[in-house]
Order: sequence, then structure tokens, then C-alpha cells
Amino acid sequence: KAVYAIVNSDDTYAVNKGLLKAGIRATKLSSTGGFLMSGNTTFLICCPDEQVDLVIEVAKVFKEKKAVRSVINIMEPDGAASYPVEVAIGGATIFVTDIERFEKV
Repeated sequence: KAVYAIVNSDDTYAVNKGLLKAGIRATKLSSTGGFLMSGNTTFLICCPDEQVDLVIEVAKVFKEKKAVRSVINIMEPDGAASYPVEVAIGGATIFVTDIERFEKV
């Protein structure tokens, strides 16, 4: 399977440490969320079917928390304006897909 786990940048170290402790190798990519424009880390993981639940458990150890962030509204008539919004941050967004072929060379 291919597992894509997107986590808040604040949680990157702990998720990476958990994956390493579980013996799961991952590739980390820096990514940015579209709404808050805040930093995330996307973990790309290839694993056998029986390890998927373990990967998900490691990646979802963090619960969402509330925070106030400035959001830019580009639809303002006088140009872009920012305003504070309470949002949920943290947690993880996880995608699991089948892999037709995998080679490690």
C-alpha cells in the first residue's frame, strides 16, 4: 500500500520518531495547506497491507486543537484583507492507496 499522511509541522518530529521506532521508513515532504497557508509535512510511506493500521496509529497520535490564525480574504473590494479566525489545527489527513508495482533498487 501507499500511505500519504499529512500532519501539521508542529507534529512532524513526533510522527517521524514514532515511524522510526516502529521500523517504518518514510519520505518527508514539506507542504502547505491551502486554506491557512500554514506548514505541513507529508509523509510518503510504502508498506505491506498488514502494516497500514500501525502506520495510521503512529500518524494520528495527535488530536486537533483550536488556534486563532490570520486568514487572508482576497475577495475584499479594496484588496486583500486579513482577519483572525478560530480553526482546528493538528491531527492528520491520511490517504491509503493500492500500489500496482513497487521496486526498491
